[in-house]
Amino acid sequence: MVELQGIPVSPGVAIGPALVLDAAGYRIPRTLLAADEVDAEFARLREAVDQVSTGLEANRLETSAVAGEHTGDIFAAQLQMLHDPRLQAELRRRIREERQSAAYAVSRVLHNYAAAIRRVDSPLLADRADDVLDIEKQLLMCLGAVSAGPLSDLSEPVIVLSHVLTPSETANLDRQYVRAFCTETGGPGGHTAIVAKGLELPAVVGIGSFLDQVGDHCNVIVDGDRGKVIINPDAETIAYYRKKLKDRRSLTARLSELRDLPAETIDGTPVRLSANIEFPHETATCIERGADGVGLYRTEFLYLSSHEEPSEEDHYQAYSRVIREMDGRPVVIRTLDLGADKMGHRPLAEHEHNPFLGLRSIRLSLRNLDLFRPQLRAILRAAIHGDVRVMFPLITTLAEYRQARMLLNVVAEDLVESGIPHRSNIPVGMMVEVPAAVMMLERFAQEVDFLSIGTNDLAQYTLAVDRSNENVAELYQSSDPAVLRLIARCVEVAAQFDKPLSICGEMSSNPARALLLLGMGVRHLSVPPSSLLRVKKAIRSVSIDQCIEIADRVMQLEAARDVDLYLLDRLGEYVPELIVT
Repeated sequence: MVELQGIPVSPGVAIGPALVLDAAGYRIPRTLLAADEVDAEFARLREAVDQVSTGLEANRLETSAVAGEHTGDIFAAQLQMLHDPRLQAELRRRIREERQSAAYAVSRVLHNYAAAIRRVDSPLLADRADDVLDIEKQLLMCLGAVSAGPLSDLSEPVIVLSHVLTPSETANLDRQYVRAFCTETGGPGGHTAIVAKGLELPAVVGIGSFLDQVGDHCNVIVDGDRGKVIINPDAETIAYYRKKLKDRRSLTARLSELRDLPAETIDGTPVRLSANIEFPHETATCIERGADGVGLYRTEFLYLSSHEEPSEEDHYQAYSRVIREMDGRPVVIRTLDLGADKMGHRPLAEHEHNPFLGLRSIRLSLRNLDLFRPQLRAILRAAIHGDVRVMFPLITTLAEYRQARMLLNVVAEDLVESGIPHRSNIPVGMMVEVPAAVMMLERFAQEVDFLSIGTNDLAQYTLAVDRSNENVAELYQSSDPAVLRLIARCVEVAAQFDKPLSICGEMSSNPARALLLLGMGVRHLSVPPSSLLRVKKAIRSVSIDQCIEIADRVMQLEAARDVDLYLLDRLGEYVPELIVT
């Protein structure tokens, strides 16, 4: 038996046979093109870039759906790298002017980028270098220069052991067969680690050189709680870890028993617990885990999962499926929440130096009514199948909200004139995501039917932090006292005007922070399906007075770290089952 120590990055325990991956070292030979081959080779590169872009966006959406937007934003950052104008210009120059093959140009340029980043002595930038190499590998796979390897053809449970795994490889691990993974390199803040944690896949990284001690199919235990990897464990060790696995499964089973129980505190205060979804197929998980409805239906996948712009019928079919399958439970549909930089179907804006402050979300929709109208028409048509509400994202001014609502009324009139079945009297709400909206909330509250706080963007815009920028990512904290004060103001205004208020950002999916939100007066949380039962367990374990006591104490603290440590202590006191030991 060999016991190795690494860095624990994702909790959990797994036992299984090893699958050892070869080191990712590959060399692309220098190949020169004939003059008449250049155009075709450049077209191959463009096609590869498009394929990788689609794959990264799919990774972002699927990872966000399972693990929250903060984790999914890793792939948003990679998309920005892939489409960097300087990178694209250098690849174009090498192919068109130097007549290099697309694979060789990709390999040389991206390796040079990664090497330049690594020359700067910074752990944060080292992670960015890994992201660059991840993009390189994906492009080379699309160009047919390297193969996907054994991960693409699994048929039995395995523990993946590798020198390194990229974020994309991690996101695409087949969870049916991959029980855990370990790598020789990596750290707790790396993107691979973050993705593993978000996907709840046990993982240990930074073990150092150990692959030469392991053969395929030898037995391995991964202890993601303590950062241990045990190769060829003895019978006593296997028995110990099997008991740990049994205890974890027992907790999962106990949580599943909460499915049909209401989300209410021990003193009987009801809480609406809804789900955030990205794809229609997620409704099955929502129902399986007892969601009260869909509090946030992100519609961006329709624009990003196809090479063609979605038609009104595409919208209608997707929305109708979700509404029917939710069987009378409320479904809140958020209109397009993308930036012009992500709309690959047609150019909607010149290159923007700061897309987060540019033409995006409701601004993009109002600037492109031929894009917005089909979505609104489809929502009103689908509304005949159930309880539907519509919500506009990134509202900053009253004029934006009024213009969007007026367009909804115009679309409804068009449907009446055309004799198309629809329902126009649906509730209309807005996302509260920028400080300007919070400051004007009394005025908004007089016109909207409901409010939903998107804590991800509210934290980003309040703290002036691009959450996909690792250089400042540690400053992005939704538990920052400044963000909490804005949330408190929203709760106060919503109560004053008797408007329903929900929290649909990642903050609400954390059981400890959920208790804080209850204490602040929030009574509707919308979380990823994977978090529903854990949050419900937390809600059903406390009284509202206990939550109010938590909130009163938190509002006296001065830093996000102090808030999170205090909340973790309270969660351990009230719901010790949810604390990993």
